[in-house]
Amino acid sequence: MADEHTTAGRTAHAVVIGGGIGGLTAAAALHRDGWRVTVLERAGSLDPVGAAISLAPNALRALDVIGLGDEIRGLAAWQDGAGPARTGVAGDEGGVRVPSGRWLARSSTAAAAERFGGPLVLLHRATLIERLAARLPDGTVRLATAATLVDRGGPGRPARVGTADGELEADLVVAADGIRSGVRGALFPDHPGPVYSGFTTWRVVLPVPGLTSSTLASHETWGQGRIWGTHPLKDGRTYAYAAAVTPEGQQAPDDERAELVRRFGDWHDPIPAVLAAARPEDVLRHDVHHIAEPLPAHHRGRVALLGDAAHAMPPTLGQGGNQAIEDAIVLALSVPRLRPGAGAPVAESLAAYTAARQPRTTAITRRAVRVARLNMMSHPVGTAVRNAAIAVLSQAGPALFLRGFDGIADWRPPRRTYASEEAGVVVP
Repeated sequence: MADEHTTAGRTAHAVVIGGGIGGLTAAAALHRDGWRVTVLERAGSLDPVGAAISLAPNALRALDVIGLGDEIRGLAAWQDGAGPARTGVAGDEGGVRVPSGRWLARSSTAAAAERFGGPLVLLHRATLIERLAARLPDGTVRLATAATLVDRGGPGRPARVGTADGELEADLVVAADGIRSGVRGALFPDHPGPVYSGFTTWRVVLPVPGLTSSTLASHETWGQGRIWGTHPLKDGRTYAYAAAVTPEGQQAPDDERAELVRRFGDWHDPIPAVLAAARPEDVLRHDVHHIAEPLPAHHRGRVALLGDAAHAMPPTLGQGGNQAIEDAIVLALSVPRLRPGAGAPVAESLAAYTAARQPRTTAITRRAVRVARLNMMSHPVGTAVRNAAIAVLSQAGPALFLRGFDGIADWRPPRRTYASEEAGVVVP
């Protein structure tokens, strides 16, 4: 395979390993730019593992690049710009509470939308996956196809990806294969990989009688070493999540719904109603891990890592999926739109991707770890001090409380600045 400067008569090929949110966003963005894309997903379907995802203004602006932003904004539970949010940034009737139900902080989503230039949208992951997949040609996604990196490639040499059906050559490989990324291990075998964050999470999405976007005060409740969040979805269902400090690898002795009842059953309304509506099979439980030691780079050769494969973070800022979407769009903007004679080589362009993404994702990961230490605090004295500080900040107004998302939710996608534009090449 020739280098990109001599690709006349051939459409450049990108292989995406992983059909989650980040991988499908990258596939859609590259397809939009004229690449031939193959997505390899080891699962038998695109049904995501997980429940809901909150998309902040930064991710929605990234989705604008592929024409999906407004479609997703239309799924907000509040159509006046308000919506539930992570880490206590909730609607006008929401905020942060303690287990008794007392409000520590109330915050306006109108203020958040004004500060960050748009709403926050909470939706089921399956909905986002469906909308992203619809932007790809039939046959792009190959299900039940495990993939391994055979050769990372380089200038003048393609990357190669192995499957049970044979090898694929690629001008670009996008590794979106998650927190246990095999590609990351192949590229950086000496990296220690993810570490346990110290807590586990439970999630449910289900209809709860009496709870809708008009009746539910979207909230996150902070206890001692435990948190709970309840938020409405536009389709009438309720998304609830919980977290607790536990040893790694634990499971409930009976079932996870019963475990939630033991840990949260005496907390304020509507938590008992959510638990009453849940069945054991509705509850997902996962230990939380993050990448504490940043990777040396987010690429090697013709291979780019994105999302959890590159920078897994605790969910305490609600930015894991958002950063994967940012990664995907910035990656597509970093590599050339391949046309005969156009663009810098992929292997060189990926250095720009690392330069753009590594500092930002490292900083956000570290901030998410700090927030996790705060809201998963177990010591009663420390918890009392934390709660008092939150109450004081809330009294100062929502703008002060929202500062924790400055530099995150106000992000905007960069302009495409690679060599083909600088050389005056016309790119449709």
